[in-house]
Amino acid sequence: MRARLQSFIVNRVRGDCGLLRLNFIVRIMIGLCVAGSIAGGTALAGNRAISVASGGELQAQIKTAATKVIPSVVSIASTVMVRDQAFSDEALPFGLFKDAPMTRRQYGQGSGVIVSADGYIMTNNHVIADAVDVEVILADRRQYKGRVVATDPKTDVALVKIQATNLPAVTWGDSSTLAVGEFVLAIGNPLGLSRSVTFGIVSAVGRADVGVADFEDFIQTDAPINPGNSGGALVTLNGELIGINTAIASPTSGSVGVGFAIPSNMARSAMQSLLKTGRVVRGFLGASTQDVSPLLGKVFRLPDVKGAIVTDVQAKGSAEKAGLKRGDVVVRFDGRDVMDSGHLRNLVAASTIGSKHKLDLVRESKPYQAELVVQEAPRERTKKSQAPSASAAKAHPLAGVVFDDVTAPLARQMDLAITSGVVVTDIEEGSLAESSGLQPGDVVLELNRQHIPTFAVFQRLADPMKPSDLALLLINRQGNVMYIPIQGE
Repeated sequence: MRARLQSFIVNRVRGDCGLLRLNFIVRIMIGLCVAGSIAGGTALAGNRAISVASGGELQAQIKTAATKVIPSVVSIASTVMVRDQAFSDEALPFGLFKDAPMTRRQYGQGSGVIVSADGYIMTNNHVIADAVDVEVILADRRQYKGRVVATDPKTDVALVKIQATNLPAVTWGDSSTLAVGEFVLAIGNPLGLSRSVTFGIVSAVGRADVGVADFEDFIQTDAPINPGNSGGALVTLNGELIGINTAIASPTSGSVGVGFAIPSNMARSAMQSLLKTGRVVRGFLGASTQDVSPLLGKVFRLPDVKGAIVTDVQAKGSAEKAGLKRGDVVVRFDGRDVMDSGHLRNLVAASTIGSKHKLDLVRESKPYQAELVVQEAPRERTKKSQAPSASAAKAHPLAGVVFDDVTAPLARQMDLAITSGVVVTDIEEGSLAESSGLQPGDVVLELNRQHIPTFAVFQRLADPMKPSDLALLLINRQGNVMYIPIQGE
């Protein structure tokens, strides 16, 4: 029975090979038609000429590119601590009970690309986000402990460092020259299958509104990408890195031929900024914009349904200094057509701070020009206070807790039920507050029966507390109001 089953499986696989080979040939023909002009066996993709005189030569190019890049792609295993809530009948003072958080390890897997011979590896931020342990496995099966150097959630890129030398770094390509129809390979560790290579074409460029990151300018490809491919390489037939595989669009979480990659130019710029400053320095328009819809295009009397409509201008920002006004429609940036508000945002973000740029506008149905001097984007709003860490001040009842004023944006981000007061944004694992049941997202209404309208009031009451004092918090947790007593040691 087992032999017959094995024979059936082998025959089924062999039978599918003919269909796969036919699909492969059809895909080649379609790809050649889309990629550009074909003359004398050469397809022009971007400004790179790729010889496709025969299927054999194309196959040789694929094999050469794969052989070149596979050693530069690594597998990344990450470990994060996940908190589950489990009811506990442990009695607390004042006749209350608490929910005791249960902590467990959760394991994830992704891919990465070696970008320097001395051990720097680029991956996606979501691959290593909140990881307490990172393991990197090279293509030759060597394994290293990884250290997260820097991350940029806004583009979903991150840098990991391993202690190794003479590593096979990838060759960077120029993603700005990429053309729809160009052949590409996706290399990574999909579904835990290391050193996997898939083949396809560039389906689209400049994809935004995917919902993965704040700054999106994705390359779309039909090269099959599956879970575990995140952080892997998207390369040309020349073996040049032109994208970092990031996401798929699928109703089943599997590949349906719609994958997305961060363009290499965006990823490389972010990497260089992260290495230099520890963060990504971006240009800032200093204005709110929205896309042009067909109806808005008629209202503003625009020749095309594209551009970015200025809806608000910030005081002393780049846009105000350039003379932009509400209702202006930015249609070109340094001569390049602006497709939508996301495109304009990316163009400004990628500009050097202090650089000057020519904007073509439509103002009240008439052409208008302005010069924009790019300012640096404001830094992320930092949390107001970090209470003493649990390791440094274990006796303090609020050690290891981070508090912040509730603002409207923060309330939306954290899905809070109220929009004022002081909110817990983070809690150190093992702290007294955590073991007492306090959770991120809890809004503090009172401390020791004193009303807390702002963080300043909270800090004034919390600072004088002694190690043995009781911190009685009245909190609002998604509409449920409760007391949480935290007893110092």
